[in-house]
Amino acid sequence: MKAQNYRAGVILMAGAMFIFAVQDAISRHLASEYNVLMVIMVRYWFFAAFVIALAARKAGGIRAAARTNRPFMQAGRGVLLAAEVCVMVLAFVLLGLIEAHAVFAVYPLLIAALSGPLLGERVGWRRWVAIGIGFLGVLIILQPGFGVFRPEALVALLAALMFALYGLMTRHVARDDSAAVSFFWTGVAGAAFTTLAGIWFWRPLAPTDWGWMAIVCLTAAVSHYLLIRAYEVAEASAIQPFAYLQLVFVSIIGIGILGETLRPNVALGTIIVVLAGLFTLWRTRKVETGGG
Repeated sequence: MKAQNYRAGVILMAGAMFIFAVQDAISRHLASEYNVLMVIMVRYWFFAAFVIALAARKAGGIRAAARTNRPFMQAGRGVLLAAEVCVMVLAFVLLGLIEAHAVFAVYPLLIAALSGPLLGERVGWRRWVAIGIGFLGVLIILQPGFGVFRPEALVALLAALMFALYGLMTRHVARDDSAAVSFFWTGVAGAAFTTLAGIWFWRPLAPTDWGWMAIVCLTAAVSHYLLIRAYEVAEASAIQPFAYLQLVFVSIIGIGILGETLRPNVALGTIIVVLAGLFTLWRTRKVETGGG
């Protein structure tokens, strides 16, 4: 891989993570005023339209983008991701951006831990140690048994588990389907699910909130486009660690704009989780490239 491609991948990934952070902040605002399912439903309508328009421009059009040997698996992962987004936005409302993302940061460790039993991948002892250390970091964040444990944190942990399962399902379908096919099913299946779940909670938005909703929809399309471009110009394993920049951006927005605070145990636990996750990503890449 050429150096300039790697740099471009890092820049695109950083841009996507910044926009995701902004999107999360606005989603939290809207979900505190309206039903979470309704907010995510409207967001997915725009996302599905973006996915369909993107597919229509490629060779073979929508028919090629929808062609898969695993329709139930593809639909299932699309529904799972949409449900995870709903759960995560609920965690933003209950916990705030910073603490929700601090707990959610454990998802790469969950992927590593579950890749063995679910995908048959070999996880060596070094990665198991990193996974154990990462979960210790989560315990530091949650502080169970110290009288300050917040049960709401389990909502963010559930979102992390759902996203990890989505990641593993995506790996599984990638054995047969292209990224374009998976992306198409993610948007369409997610839109169908959120519409069935959210249409019952519809109520008109205030004029100013339509503006916020439009920004959420626009940022959803732009962030996913940047992410696609990032993976096109650079290896996923090389730039994936920079996804943790979202934590940095979320902390800046949470503290500087939303008035959230960063508790010492959350800061310490997050550092441990991120370092364990980075080691796991590095070790996985080394094993995949034959580095032992």
